[in-house]
Amino acid sequence: MNHFDLRPKGRSALRISLGKMYYMLRRYIEWFTDEKTYAKSRKNEQLPFVHFSHQTILLRKLKDVEMWYQHNKVKNLSIAIKQLNGIVIQPGETFSYWKSIGTTTRSKGYVDGMVLFYGKFKKGTGGGLCQLSNLIYWMTLQTPLSVTERHRHSYDVFPDSKRTQPFGSGATCAYNYLDLQIKNTTNQPYQLHLYLTDTHLVGEWRTDQEPLQSYEVYEKEHWITPAYWGGYLRHNLIHRKVFNRQRKQIDDEYITENHAIMMYEPLLEASQKNA
Repeated sequence: MNHFDLRPKGRSALRISLGKMYYMLRRYIEWFTDEKTYAKSRKNEQLPFVHFSHQTILLRKLKDVEMWYQHNKVKNLSIAIKQLNGIVIQPGETFSYWKSIGTTTRSKGYVDGMVLFYGKFKKGTGGGLCQLSNLIYWMTLQTPLSVTERHRHSYDVFPDSKRTQPFGSGATCAYNYLDLQIKNTTNQPYQLHLYLTDTHLVGEWRTDQEPLQSYEVYEKEHWITPAYWGGYLRHNLIHRKVFNRQRKQIDDEYITENHAIMMYEPLLEASQKNA
Protein backbone atom coordinates (compact mmCIF):
# COMPACT_ATOMS: atom_id res chain seq x y z
CA MET A 1 0.00 0.00 0.00
CA ASN A 2 1.18 3.53 -0.74
CA HIS A 3 1.03 5.19 2.67
CA PHE A 4 1.34 8.66 1.13
CA ASP A 5 -2.34 8.52 0.17
CA LEU A 6 -3.15 8.94 3.88
CA ARG A 7 -2.29 12.63 3.62
CA PRO A 8 -5.39 14.68 4.57
CA LYS A 9 -7.05 16.19 1.53
CA GLY A 10 -8.40 19.71 1.77
CA ARG A 11 -12.01 19.59 0.57
CA SER A 12 -14.75 22.17 0.78
CA ALA A 13 -17.94 21.55 2.72
CA LEU A 14 -19.83 21.43 -0.59
CA ARG A 15 -17.46 18.84 -2.03
CA ILE A 16 -17.81 16.70 1.09
CA SER A 17 -21.61 16.98 1.04
CA LEU A 18 -21.89 16.08 -2.64
CA GLY A 19 -19.51 13.18 -2.20
CA LYS A 20 -21.56 11.84 0.71
CA MET A 21 -24.76 12.05 -1.34
CA TYR A 22 -23.11 10.19 -4.23
CA TYR A 23 -21.86 7.33 -2.07
CA MET A 24 -25.17 7.05 -0.22
CA LEU A 25 -27.06 6.79 -3.51
CA ARG A 26 -24.62 4.21 -4.79
CA ARG A 27 -25.21 2.13 -1.66
CA TYR A 28 -29.01 2.29 -2.05
CA ILE A 29 -28.67 1.09 -5.63
CA GLU A 30 -26.36 -1.72 -4.49
CA TRP A 31 -28.85 -2.90 -1.84
CA PHE A 32 -31.58 -3.22 -4.47
CA THR A 33 -29.56 -4.63 -7.34
CA ASP A 34 -26.87 -6.93 -5.96
CA GLU A 35 -27.37 -10.67 -5.62
CA LYS A 36 -26.77 -10.88 -1.89
CA THR A 37 -29.42 -12.33 0.39
CA TYR A 38 -29.53 -9.95 3.34
CA ALA A 39 -30.34 -11.28 6.79
CA LYS A 40 -33.59 -9.89 8.10
CA SER A 41 -35.22 -12.61 10.21
CA ARG A 42 -35.20 -12.15 13.98
CA LYS A 43 -35.92 -14.57 16.80
CA ASN A 44 -36.88 -13.67 20.35
CA GLU A 45 -35.70 -17.04 21.66
CA GLN A 46 -31.93 -17.33 21.83
CA LEU A 47 -29.98 -20.04 20.05
CA PRO A 48 -28.49 -22.41 22.66
CA PHE A 49 -24.72 -21.98 22.27
CA VAL A 50 -22.67 -18.81 22.82
CA HIS A 51 -19.77 -18.79 20.37
CA PHE A 52 -18.32 -15.54 21.66
CA SER A 53 -19.37 -12.71 23.97
CA HIS A 54 -17.83 -9.34 24.70
CA GLN A 55 -18.67 -6.12 26.49
CA THR A 56 -17.41 -2.54 26.30
CA ILE A 57 -17.83 0.22 28.84
CA LEU A 58 -20.47 2.82 28.03
CA LEU A 59 -19.16 5.97 29.72
CA ARG A 60 -15.50 6.73 29.08
CA LYS A 61 -13.84 10.00 29.99
CA LEU A 62 -12.06 11.12 26.84
CA LYS A 63 -9.63 14.01 26.68
CA ASP A 64 -11.37 17.29 25.76
CA VAL A 65 -14.74 15.55 25.21
CA GLU A 66 -17.72 16.64 27.30
CA MET A 67 -19.59 13.82 29.03
CA TRP A 68 -22.96 14.68 27.51
CA TYR A 69 -21.67 13.12 24.29
CA GLN A 70 -21.26 9.84 26.18
CA HIS A 71 -24.71 9.96 27.77
CA ASN A 72 -26.36 10.74 24.42
CA LYS A 73 -24.40 7.89 22.84
CA VAL A 74 -26.06 5.49 25.27
CA LYS A 75 -29.49 6.74 24.13
CA ASN A 76 -28.54 6.17 20.50
CA LEU A 77 -27.16 2.71 21.23
CA SER A 78 -30.38 1.69 22.98
CA ILE A 79 -32.39 2.55 19.86
CA ALA A 80 -30.00 0.90 17.38
CA ILE A 81 -29.68 -2.41 19.23
CA LYS A 82 -33.45 -2.84 19.14
CA GLN A 83 -33.11 -3.15 15.36
CA LEU A 84 -30.28 -5.69 15.60
CA ASN A 85 -30.97 -7.81 18.66
CA GLY A 86 -32.08 -11.33 17.73
CA ILE A 87 -31.24 -11.06 14.04
CA VAL A 88 -30.29 -14.43 12.56
CA ILE A 89 -27.84 -14.89 9.68
CA GLN A 90 -28.71 -18.11 7.93
CA PRO A 91 -26.05 -19.96 5.89
CA GLY A 92 -25.33 -17.99 2.73
CA GLU A 93 -26.91 -14.77 4.04
CA THR A 94 -25.16 -11.44 4.57
CA PHE A 95 -25.66 -9.15 7.56
CA SER A 96 -25.54 -5.43 6.74
CA TYR A 97 -25.13 -3.12 9.73
CA TRP A 98 -26.85 -0.15 8.13
CA LYS A 99 -29.50 -2.04 6.18
CA SER A 100 -30.59 -3.56 9.50
CA ILE A 101 -30.47 -0.35 11.57
CA GLY A 102 -31.80 2.08 8.98
CA THR A 103 -31.45 5.85 9.11
CA THR A 104 -30.57 7.55 12.39
CA THR A 105 -33.07 10.39 12.44
CA ARG A 106 -34.58 12.50 15.20
CA SER A 107 -38.02 11.16 14.33
CA LYS A 108 -36.80 7.74 15.50
CA GLY A 109 -35.57 9.20 18.78
CA TYR A 110 -31.88 9.58 17.95
CA VAL A 111 -30.09 12.51 19.59
CA ASP A 112 -26.84 14.37 18.97
CA GLY A 113 -23.72 12.37 19.75
CA MET A 114 -20.04 12.39 18.91
CA VAL A 115 -19.13 11.86 15.26
CA LEU A 116 -15.49 11.56 14.23
CA PHE A 117 -14.77 13.85 11.31
CA TYR A 118 -11.38 14.08 9.57
CA GLY A 119 -9.43 13.42 12.76
CA LYS A 120 -11.57 15.64 14.95
CA PHE A 121 -15.04 15.23 16.37
CA LYS A 122 -18.31 17.07 16.06
CA LYS A 123 -21.91 16.50 17.09
CA GLY A 124 -24.27 14.66 14.79
CA THR A 125 -27.65 12.94 15.08
CA GLY A 126 -27.13 9.30 15.98
CA GLY A 127 -23.48 9.84 16.90
CA GLY A 128 -21.68 7.19 18.91
CA LEU A 129 -22.82 4.10 17.02
CA CYS A 130 -19.23 3.23 16.10
CA GLN A 131 -19.03 1.60 19.53
CA LEU A 132 -21.66 -0.86 18.34
CA SER A 133 -20.01 -1.58 14.97
CA ASN A 134 -16.66 -1.97 16.77
CA LEU A 135 -18.19 -4.52 19.14
CA ILE A 136 -19.84 -6.55 16.37
CA TYR A 137 -16.67 -6.57 14.26
CA TRP A 138 -14.49 -7.67 17.20
CA MET A 139 -16.90 -10.46 18.11
CA THR A 140 -17.09 -11.62 14.49
CA LEU A 141 -13.31 -12.05 14.38
CA GLN A 142 -13.75 -14.70 17.08
CA THR A 143 -16.09 -16.79 14.89
CA PRO A 144 -15.93 -18.50 11.47
CA LEU A 145 -18.22 -15.83 10.00
CA SER A 146 -16.64 -13.88 7.11
CA VAL A 147 -16.28 -10.10 7.24
CA THR A 148 -16.92 -9.02 3.64
CA GLU A 149 -16.91 -5.25 4.22
CA ARG A 150 -15.20 -3.31 6.96
CA HIS A 151 -13.73 0.19 7.01
CA ARG A 152 -10.82 1.05 9.25
CA HIS A 153 -10.47 4.37 11.01
CA SER A 154 -8.27 6.72 8.98
CA TYR A 155 -7.28 8.66 12.10
CA ASP A 156 -6.01 7.43 15.45
CA VAL A 157 -7.75 10.06 17.53
CA PHE A 158 -7.32 8.97 21.14
CA PRO A 159 -4.24 7.51 22.92
CA ASP A 160 -4.09 3.89 24.07
CA SER A 161 -4.96 4.60 27.69
CA LYS A 162 -6.93 1.61 29.04
CA ARG A 163 -7.19 0.06 25.56
CA THR A 164 -7.90 -3.68 25.95
CA GLN A 165 -7.88 -4.66 22.25
CA PRO A 166 -5.24 -4.17 19.57
CA PHE A 167 -5.14 -0.87 17.76
CA GLY A 168 -7.20 -1.11 14.57
CA SER A 169 -9.53 -3.87 15.74
CA GLY A 170 -12.67 -1.80 15.25
CA ALA A 171 -14.87 -0.83 12.31
CA THR A 172 -15.88 2.74 11.59
CA CYS A 173 -19.38 3.40 10.30
CA ALA A 174 -21.29 6.19 8.57
CA TYR A 175 -24.80 5.78 7.18
CA ASN A 176 -24.94 4.12 4.79
CA TYR A 177 -21.79 4.14 2.70
CA LEU A 178 -19.35 2.99 5.40
CA ASP A 179 -21.03 -0.31 6.21
CA LEU A 180 -20.07 -3.43 8.12
CA GLN A 181 -21.11 -6.57 6.25
CA ILE A 182 -20.73 -10.14 7.47
CA LYS A 183 -21.47 -13.27 5.44
CA ASN A 184 -22.35 -16.61 6.97
CA THR A 185 -20.18 -19.05 5.05
CA THR A 186 -20.82 -21.85 7.56
CA ASN A 187 -23.56 -24.49 7.51
CA GLN A 188 -25.30 -23.28 10.66
CA PRO A 189 -27.25 -20.15 11.65
CA TYR A 190 -25.70 -17.40 13.78
CA GLN A 191 -27.73 -15.08 15.97
CA LEU A 192 -26.71 -11.65 17.24
CA HIS A 193 -27.69 -10.93 20.83
CA LEU A 194 -27.20 -7.37 22.16
CA TYR A 195 -28.18 -5.52 25.30
CA LEU A 196 -27.19 -2.69 27.64
CA THR A 197 -26.44 -2.89 31.34
CA ASP A 198 -26.02 0.15 33.57
CA THR A 199 -22.34 0.26 32.67
CA HIS A 200 -21.69 -1.78 29.50
CA LEU A 201 -22.73 -2.58 25.95
CA VAL A 202 -22.86 -6.38 25.77
CA GLY A 203 -22.94 -8.60 22.69
CA GLU A 204 -22.95 -12.29 21.81
CA TRP A 205 -22.79 -14.40 18.68
CA ARG A 206 -24.94 -17.46 19.34
CA THR A 207 -25.46 -20.61 17.27
CA ASP A 208 -27.37 -23.88 17.37
CA GLN A 209 -24.33 -26.16 17.61
CA GLU A 210 -21.36 -26.31 19.94
CA PRO A 211 -18.47 -24.40 18.30
CA LEU A 212 -15.70 -26.58 16.86
CA GLN A 213 -13.05 -23.87 16.92
CA SER A 214 -11.99 -20.87 19.00
CA TYR A 215 -9.81 -17.92 18.09
CA GLU A 216 -7.26 -15.54 19.56
CA VAL A 217 -6.94 -12.21 17.77
CA TYR A 218 -3.61 -10.45 18.22
CA GLU A 219 -1.39 -7.72 16.84
CA LYS A 220 1.42 -9.39 14.91
CA GLU A 221 3.36 -6.27 13.97
CA HIS A 222 3.17 -2.63 15.00
CA TRP A 223 5.20 0.37 13.92
CA ILE A 224 5.07 4.17 13.79
CA THR A 225 6.53 6.24 10.96
CA PRO A 226 6.90 10.00 10.43
CA ALA A 227 4.61 11.49 7.80
CA TYR A 228 6.36 13.54 5.15
CA TRP A 229 3.83 16.37 5.65
CA GLY A 230 4.37 16.36 9.42
CA GLY A 231 3.10 14.29 12.33
CA TYR A 232 3.09 10.51 12.51
CA LEU A 233 1.43 7.48 10.95
CA ARG A 234 0.58 4.35 12.90
CA HIS A 235 0.52 0.90 11.31
CA ASN A 236 -0.11 -2.67 12.36
CA LEU A 237 -1.00 -6.16 11.19
CA ILE A 238 -3.84 -8.10 12.84
CA HIS A 239 -3.78 -11.90 12.84
CA ARG A 240 -5.67 -14.60 14.66
CA LYS A 241 -4.71 -18.00 15.99
CA VAL A 242 -7.19 -20.82 15.38
CA PHE A 243 -7.65 -23.58 17.97
CA ASN A 244 -9.60 -26.83 17.90
CA ARG A 245 -11.76 -28.09 20.78
CA GLN A 246 -8.68 -29.44 22.54
CA ARG A 247 -7.15 -25.94 22.42
CA LYS A 248 -4.48 -27.11 20.00
CA GLN A 249 -3.47 -24.42 17.54
CA ILE A 250 -4.32 -25.48 14.00
CA ASP A 251 -3.79 -22.25 12.04
CA ASP A 252 -2.62 -18.64 12.11
CA GLU A 253 -4.62 -16.39 9.81
CA TYR A 254 -4.01 -12.88 8.49
CA ILE A 255 -7.02 -10.64 9.16
CA THR A 256 -6.20 -7.08 8.13
CA GLU A 257 -3.70 -4.25 8.21
CA ASN A 258 -4.27 -0.76 9.56
CA HIS A 259 -2.74 2.59 8.67
CA ALA A 260 -3.87 5.74 10.47
CA ILE A 261 -2.84 9.33 11.02
CA MET A 262 -1.99 9.89 14.69
CA MET A 263 -3.74 12.86 16.27
CA TYR A 264 -1.55 12.89 19.39
CA GLU A 265 2.16 12.80 20.19
CA PRO A 266 3.32 9.15 20.11
CA LEU A 267 6.55 9.64 22.10
CA LEU A 268 4.69 11.33 24.93
CA GLU A 269 2.15 8.50 25.01
CA ALA A 270 4.92 5.89 25.07
CA SER A 271 6.68 7.65 27.96
CA GLN A 272 3.41 7.79 29.92
CA LYS A 273 2.84 4.06 29.40
CA ASN A 274 6.38 3.24 30.54
CA ALA A 275 6.30 5.53 33.56
